[in-house]
Amino acid sequence: MPEGPEIRLAADQLEQAIKPLVVSEVFFAFDHLKPYQAALKGRCVVAVETHGKAMLTRFDNDLSIYSHNQLYGRWMIRKAYDFPTSKRQLRLAIHNKVASALLYSASEIEVLTPEQVIGHPYLSALGPDVLSSDADDILGQLWSEKHRRRRFSSLFLDQRFIAGVGNYLRSEILFVAGLHPDLRPIDCSDGELERLANAAVSVSIQSYRQHGVTNDLGRAAALKAKGQKYRQYRHWVFGRKDQPCRLCGAGIVEDTAASRRVYFCLRCQALP
Repeated sequence: MPEGPEIRLAADQLEQAIKPLVVSEVFFAFDHLKPYQAALKGRCVVAVETHGKAMLTRFDNDLSIYSHNQLYGRWMIRKAYDFPTSKRQLRLAIHNKVASALLYSASEIEVLTPEQVIGHPYLSALGPDVLSSDADDILGQLWSEKHRRRRFSSLFLDQRFIAGVGNYLRSEILFVAGLHPDLRPIDCSDGELERLANAAVSVSIQSYRQHGVTNDLGRAAALKAKGQKYRQYRHWVFGRKDQPCRLCGAGIVEDTAASRRVYFCLRCQALP
């Protein structure tokens, strides 16, 4: 599933393609949304916002398209009405005279009024967005009574804790902070929690700015120059089972937590 950085990158591309020009046509695959096609035709997109892994495409008539890619959804930006050859199902299309923004395979699409955005059951329950929050916001969540007794391995996948963090960011954030996935906020010192909050922000923002690279940028560049592929130099620990830790050389461990793969270094992230 794409995480916050990937959704924000897709939103940037969407905004660049469709925000400057009048919308010539909107297509919805779902019958209950088709009445909105006429309401959005001839309007302008004023913003494309992200809230964790969800996206809001806002129009100048106060309507917004809410979309969540889930596991298989994918945005494609093409020349106007240039549809790719694909086995995926087209669920949403926003066209202007120059470009088409096409959303394939996503199942969660709604059209919302401002009031419905505020009261949306998913959006209203989200925690701070990891790309638009600071370390103090994250610290507040870590110190809160509802989160402080939960293991990091499950906590960091809960969008009510921090919105936009998923499987790879969880492993990378915990590694950079030097904390074991089985620890809880209550097990950590204030200094450790501050380090974790800073890591959550810095790793996520780097991933957004560097198109998914969470490894040290100098190290990643050196590995790339040696011929390593993107997936090989991209991360500190995620997807690197049994490979040497980039800091201490110990083997990276793969475990399952909250039904998802988590990776860590037993030496750099040792339990107390």
